[in-house]
Amino acid sequence: MAKNKNENVNSTDLAGRTYEVRDYKAEDTLSSGLATSHEQVSDAYMEGEIKAVIDHVDGKVITIERKGFDKEAE
Repeated sequence: MAKNKNENVNSTDLAGRTYEVRDYKAEDTLSSGLATSHEQVSDAYMEGEIKAVIDHVDGKVITIERKGFDKEAE
């Protein structure tokens, strides 16, 4: 039976791995996946929530109104 080339990698080393800037240019699957995940999280964070709500403890969902600044209301 042929050994898988990834069997030599210690899974605990993989589990503790975090994103590093050099992952964007790396060719291995793990680095590529970390770079992609980092990009997705960064994009979602910068974009923010489209429909912001507050989840109340009793289960009631409170919608946060998106109103612009009304200069005449001052």
